[in-house]
Amino acid sequence: MPHPYAYQNVFANGALGYALRCEVHEDTGADVVLRQLQDFISCNPDDPVPHFDLGLFLWEKGKESKEIREKAAEHFVISAKLNPQNGHAFRYLGHYYSRVSIDNQRALKCYQRAVTLWPDDSESGEALCDLLDGGGKESLEVAVCQEASGKSPRAFWAFRRLGYLQIHQNRWSEAVPSLQHAIRGYPTCADLWEALGLAYQRLGMFTAAIKSYGRAIELDDSRVFPLVESGNICMMLGSFGKGVEQFQQALRISPQNASAHYGLASALLGLSKECINSGAFKWGASLLEEASNVAKAGTCLAENTSCIWKLHGDIQLAYAKCLPWMEEGLGLETDDEAFRTSILFWKKTCHWAAVSACSSYQRALHLAPWQANIYVDIAMSSDLICSYKECFKQDLNTWKLPQKMVLGGLLLEGDNNEFWVALGCLCGHSALKQHALIQGLQIDVSLAIAWAYLGKLYGEEDERQLARQAFDRARSIDPSLALPWAGMSADFYARELPPDEAYESCLRAAQILPIPEFQIGLAKLALLSGHLSSSQVYGAIQQSVHRAPYYPESHNMNGLVCEARFDYETAAVSYRRARCALSTFAGKVPKSHIRDISINLARSLCRAGYALDAVQECEDLNKEGLLDLEGLQIYAYSLWQLGKNDLVLSITKKLAASALSMEQPSRDASVGLICRFLYNISGLESAIISILKMPKELFQSSKISFIVSAIHSLDQSNQLESVVSSSRSFIASQEEITRMHFLIALSKLVKHGSKECLGVQSGLKHLRKVLHMYPNSDLIRNLLGYLQLYSKEWKGTHIANRCLTIGPSWRLEEEGLKSAYEIFGAAAVACYTTQCYRKTSFPTCECSQGLHQTRVIQQLQKMLHQEPWNYNARYLIIINYIQKAREERFPQHLCDLIGRLINVALSNKLFSKNKSSQYQMFQLLLCASEISLQGGDHVGCINHAKNASGVLIPDNYLFFAHLQLCRAYAADNKFPSLHDEYMRCLEFKTDCPIGWICLKFIESQYELQTDLNILQLCHENCSKEIKNSLSMWKAVFNLVQSLIAIWTKDFLYAEELLAQACSLAGAESCLFLCHGSVCMELARQLCDSQFISLAIRSLKKAKETSVISLPIVSVLLGQAEASLGSKMKWEQSLGLEWFSWPSEMRPAELFLQMHLLSRETKDGSDSSSSVELCQSPRNWILRAIHLNPSCLRYWKVLQNI
Repeated sequence: MPHPYAYQNVFANGALGYALRCEVHEDTGADVVLRQLQDFISCNPDDPVPHFDLGLFLWEKGKESKEIREKAAEHFVISAKLNPQNGHAFRYLGHYYSRVSIDNQRALKCYQRAVTLWPDDSESGEALCDLLDGGGKESLEVAVCQEASGKSPRAFWAFRRLGYLQIHQNRWSEAVPSLQHAIRGYPTCADLWEALGLAYQRLGMFTAAIKSYGRAIELDDSRVFPLVESGNICMMLGSFGKGVEQFQQALRISPQNASAHYGLASALLGLSKECINSGAFKWGASLLEEASNVAKAGTCLAENTSCIWKLHGDIQLAYAKCLPWMEEGLGLETDDEAFRTSILFWKKTCHWAAVSACSSYQRALHLAPWQANIYVDIAMSSDLICSYKECFKQDLNTWKLPQKMVLGGLLLEGDNNEFWVALGCLCGHSALKQHALIQGLQIDVSLAIAWAYLGKLYGEEDERQLARQAFDRARSIDPSLALPWAGMSADFYARELPPDEAYESCLRAAQILPIPEFQIGLAKLALLSGHLSSSQVYGAIQQSVHRAPYYPESHNMNGLVCEARFDYETAAVSYRRARCALSTFAGKVPKSHIRDISINLARSLCRAGYALDAVQECEDLNKEGLLDLEGLQIYAYSLWQLGKNDLVLSITKKLAASALSMEQPSRDASVGLICRFLYNISGLESAIISILKMPKELFQSSKISFIVSAIHSLDQSNQLESVVSSSRSFIASQEEITRMHFLIALSKLVKHGSKECLGVQSGLKHLRKVLHMYPNSDLIRNLLGYLQLYSKEWKGTHIANRCLTIGPSWRLEEEGLKSAYEIFGAAAVACYTTQCYRKTSFPTCECSQGLHQTRVIQQLQKMLHQEPWNYNARYLIIINYIQKAREERFPQHLCDLIGRLINVALSNKLFSKNKSSQYQMFQLLLCASEISLQGGDHVGCINHAKNASGVLIPDNYLFFAHLQLCRAYAADNKFPSLHDEYMRCLEFKTDCPIGWICLKFIESQYELQTDLNILQLCHENCSKEIKNSLSMWKAVFNLVQSLIAIWTKDFLYAEELLAQACSLAGAESCLFLCHGSVCMELARQLCDSQFISLAIRSLKKAKETSVISLPIVSVLLGQAEASLGSKMKWEQSLGLEWFSWPSEMRPAELFLQMHLLSRETKDGSDSSSSVELCQSPRNWILRAIHLNPSCLRYWKVLQNI
């Protein structure tokens, strides 16, 4: 018995033969073909192939004729009888019975026979399944598909149909392999990919589902279902942004699709919550506005669907809770009426959003009254409406709407613990609160939120022990809950917690749940613990101002935070807003609250430089009888700023008379202020005399010790020695001790200095001793590093860099002190080699590698990322980038980057307000000029330099602006203008020796002759600068003169100057290299071996003193040794020279030297290294030619090989 598949090819060939015959005889007409097929049958009546061909011909011919198709069916029957293995005949018979004679039973049998004979027959299989599906025989349909797929792996139709059926029956795990197999046969079928994605989605394989849906969308971009489901998966995975994109694309295809509207609104709601949690309230509110519009459109499409109304209510409720109040302006003169109006408008907007949310929830409840959670939603929105209406007075015997709605939810789901907690939160009766929360705990004893609110209730009832136990239980169950942490920080007095620990607890609560109450509490604890200037507190209190602008405490604490960050103008604005909010929204408050805010306002105005306004505030307080001791001090200080010294002295007498009767903190503040006034008004001597007359009890304080020590540091006669020594005995903490040493070091700078300069060395000596005692003191380290830079010693920058501690706490939060990152960035620039960029330069600085490892620019960028408002960090980044660009020969990408950074920095308006930043603006303009010069933009270079020359800074700095103009005019070939700027440089002068050296080079290069000796002018104007490193600067001046001599071909004079420079500098490898090179040139010109000996000596010293292996030194030394007949030393030096160069920088001449060395080694020399043997002499010279093909010497050497 032959295999049933054996006849497939036979009948396929028969059909193919029929098709070929039709093509061959297409011109003879259908009748001719019909006669031929009939002749074939008459000749071979028992052959099934002609019968099948004739039936197929008639079937195709009789598309519109039932009679012809009946004749075709007769021949299909004969063919099937003659050969029962002909699956094609059964297929067409199935078509006849299903389409012509409408006999479904026979059609089923024929199709089933065709599929049994040939399982790959998709046409028969699909027709069979369609008939079974139409008859409701789904189980038989599955069986047919399983049988066909089991017989042949290429029965892709069966796998596809089976996959669809399994999807329909929710058999997801079985559908996946079926659909995967079907996709192999139909890889471009979008339906298959869509179904596979759905199966993956139901199995929780979301990544695979997204990929399958994505493939379906690629194949057919008009499909909505995969877009909607992809969006739903993205929302489940938390990728709300991608979900928004998917839903938006679905709506572009089908704008009336309710599911897409619902999904888009949900995704926007989720995305807005992410923004709100990150602090971006304004962005979150804008997303909620868009979500509300989408959800509203969805309600029009499906107005009887409860879920869309509930979603709209959720969106409106979130909008009412997150909409921030935005500040209209930040002027010092605030308009109280405009401030009130803006807050009232904001509250009205939030109120209407809450009303809209409540209305949508009510509509959802009308459509689905069995949904218990909607009752609670209505209760929450009603409570929010009541809060915006300021319905604070409640009748405890009357049930309010929020409470009634929660009870409605409890009637439906009485065992829902969350509903009981909601009832406990919303009701106003403490007993009912307790009952509801305990009822929730009876349902679930591990319900952390119930324990937390129970702790809050006990705290309000002053049951501190019970509150503590409840909070501890909640925190142990769920540490991510905010309320227990806030409760622990609020109870820190009773718990006897240190302020730092209470601050950390409240910080955690504010980070978990950023609500205004927690954020204001955080600021208050930061005030007690000394963290008021931290960025976490600043961000939190800013959010509280935006979320609760009607709280006076929000603005008051914001003012204190701004004061701690030295932003006094903003602080004054906040205090004024706090006072306005206090009078408008707080109701009846004690006068002490108004007094505290007014004193804060006066203090901030005074520190911001608005002394007249501060005096007016103090006088207003005095009229109302609210001017206390702190206000009196501020009043006196403001009067002193205005120059009213008589009034200040009269107030000082009042303070001095009552000082002994004051408490310790107030006494210290008064005595300190008295000492400052006496010094600034009466002078140093009068202040000292007055201090000596004051009672000794007033100086028994560490704070007063600092003030007296500061005055003592200015007194050369040391009259306050006894007072200072006795007051220092009250300094106990390590922080105070290091601060006192800081002050002592500064006093040594003054006392051991002169009128011309400070005694830096004396201060450095003291700080070094202190650093041994307190090695972890950042304050001492920063001052030591700063003074090392200030001393301008030759290697001071190296030491300054080692003094600093780079870490999380490397900043000083005090006004007037240089922070570590500022010193670090300045040291990197002063060191002149920050990146050790070996591709273009060979640094000889001893600390260059260390600075490279610490990554100066990355540290500064990290600082700027933490404090975007820090303009000093931005400035240091720019000048360090300039240094990096200089070392890399100003690549274009770095120049573009620096240009953008400079434009951003110069656009800051701070430069026009702050006089101390004028120098930074000057430097930035010079940097911009340099970038333009290196880019060939001579006009831009000149314009920037001219702008720099107009900055209001001392003439010794303006010298460099005119020096830059000299360079710009020289590059632009404008020599008359060059001469004019050169003369202006001589007129302005500078105390920086580098400026004179640059000017000397310009003078020599462009032959700008004058009667003045520039180097002599440098000695005269820079005597203070070069005092500590006089010998080194003399060596540099000799180097400058020697370079000029080399330009004029006066090598003997150059050698003499370089020899002097080497003797002065001692250990500078570059000077020895220059001297050795000049000696080699003199030996070549004069044929004098004495110069070769001098060259060998200098080159050896250059090799010994260099911190890295300097190129050129070894090859010159080898040539000098070879000139004296030492071939072995020449070979050794060449081997060392090879490794002195980075691989990408090796010059062509080095390859020529290696060619010579390789040739000598080939001739039999024993002192060979491994380098020259790597390649043949020919390859070495070929590589030299490749690097420099224009050198004729290399070609001549190649010809002689």
